[in-house]
Amino acid sequence: MMLTNSLSRRHALKSLGCGFGFLSAAALANQQAQANPEALAKLQAGGGPLNPLAPQLPHFAARAKRVIFVFMQGGPSHVDTFDYKPLLEKKDGESHVFDDARVLAKTKKITKHRVFRSPWKFKQHGECGQSVSELFPEIAKHVDDLCFLKGMHTDGVAHGPSTLFLHTGSINLIRPSVGSWVLYGLGSENENLPGFVTIQPSMGNGGPRNYSNAFLPAHLQGTAVGRAGVSAEQAKIRNLQNHILAADDQRQQFEQLRQLNRLQLAGQPGADELDAVIQSYELAWRMQQNAPDTLDISQEPEHVQKMYGIGEKGTDDFGRQCLMARRMAEAGVRYIQVNYGDNTNNPRWDQHSNIERHQTHAFNTDKPVAGLLADLKQRGLLEDTLVWWGGEFGRTPYAQANGTGRDHNPYGFTIFLAGGGVKAGFSHGQTDPFGHHAIQGKVHMHDWHATLLHLLGMDHERLTYMHNGRPFRLTDVHGEVVHEILA
Repeated sequence: MMLTNSLSRRHALKSLGCGFGFLSAAALANQQAQANPEALAKLQAGGGPLNPLAPQLPHFAARAKRVIFVFMQGGPSHVDTFDYKPLLEKKDGESHVFDDARVLAKTKKITKHRVFRSPWKFKQHGECGQSVSELFPEIAKHVDDLCFLKGMHTDGVAHGPSTLFLHTGSINLIRPSVGSWVLYGLGSENENLPGFVTIQPSMGNGGPRNYSNAFLPAHLQGTAVGRAGVSAEQAKIRNLQNHILAADDQRQQFEQLRQLNRLQLAGQPGADELDAVIQSYELAWRMQQNAPDTLDISQEPEHVQKMYGIGEKGTDDFGRQCLMARRMAEAGVRYIQVNYGDNTNNPRWDQHSNIERHQTHAFNTDKPVAGLLADLKQRGLLEDTLVWWGGEFGRTPYAQANGTGRDHNPYGFTIFLAGGGVKAGFSHGQTDPFGHHAIQGKVHMHDWHATLLHLLGMDHERLTYMHNGRPFRLTDVHGEVVHEILA
């Protein structure tokens, strides 16, 4: 009996040329679907294509839709900025014993330190009467829109561990960053832009791990725009533009590749999840058409640019970053991080000697951050945008080695928030009279992560991902929502 070969030349070429690639991609798709029960259920039910960045329903009604994190790398001193301590002036120059594990680990003995008053005067501002030092005259104008957490504390006494902990909730494990978890839980608001962007990130103290997806699917990794040490005017998304082919040729090439991908997907098992992988590549194409416009702040009116200090010495660079962040928020980017940092071993706010260098960094960031707050508010974006300002820890109330600077202090420090469902003109928690340890309204970094997710409509205990046979979450087995700050 003669067998009839029904395999066409076209099908043979398709199968041989793409078969092995499809097997590996299908295996990856199945692994991701197993890790995501909702995706798996949709696949098993024969549902439609899964867009990996499509908007997802929150667990409950959200107070915020997006986050702008203004990261002050190096640990600004809370006792010189927003946590006024009159006792530092009264006891200035006196020697006192401070309970400090970092010093004890170095010296193996309890050491007395010289109390060090702030070089800057504090003044009450706004109807809420919040005290702000003269370092931040512009931010001080917005205190009635701000919520201060003055009982913050964290893990890690060095920049690297504490910075990783701030971004991932872990010091010594490779874990997904906050932005990746947010994108995993909620998806993106804009199909033409990445859902998680970090502007001018530092390559030090965790580097790319601070915006990594780790074991979450690759499309949840943060997209870096520029890097620390390079002017914000030059901040771009790498490989965004094709300088070889004309626009029409690029579109034709894209459409041809899309048709080939669809042919390959047709009738294949697990096609829905594989389609999601292909869509992430198609996002890169759409970004080429849309991202350059979003990043182009020259389209903004002159008076808006002036609000951010653009064109002025000192404030121009960070002003550009902050305005870029507002444009991204307006365009639907879910999580945006703005970084005031560099790539040195001693980050910008890290004044172990000569604390008065805080003056330079405060000047460079004060007007841009105030401009961001004002601009978001005037556009109605502050209502559903959560702004988070802060560093990885604070600084000691005593002079390091009896000198002119302050050491790291993870035991008590301050961050401030605005918009996105937090109380305005409000202060929560406090440190001891010297400003060393958080003693009331204590908020651990795990607690803040849980609260951030809560404001976005997500239960930090339910936002899990199965990896290596264990469910993981941003807060691990810790974290309590700080209900006291919710509006």
